[in-house]
Amino acid sequence: MVKNKTDTQQIVRLRFKSYDHRLLDKSLKQIVELFQKEGVEIRGPVPLPTEIKKYSVNRSPFIYKKSMEQFEMRIHKRILDVINPTQRMIELFNSLDLPAGVEVEIKL
Repeated sequence: MVKNKTDTQQIVRLRFKSYDHRLLDKSLKQIVELFQKEGVEIRGPVPLPTEIKKYSVNRSPFIYKKSMEQFEMRIHKRILDVINPTQRMIELFNSLDLPAGVEVEIKL
């Protein structure tokens, strides 16, 4: 019976979201450099499809009702997998100061 290599590995998945793709890529570059300095194996960052939310709003509530404005929000997403992280790496990541526009979700 052959054991799979992933059976013994622990993977921490970091999912990043932001409205500004430049800010997201800049912060991910900083995080990847930090992890590479510490010698931790990583996979990614992998870009996910951009989520686009579209809204139509009436310009006027009464007379010109057929006239509408269209708006959209683009949410850019990236995934970064950290393979076999140490406790020190998790503490370093938690102490890292990310910009206000970047949201991080951590899955163990």
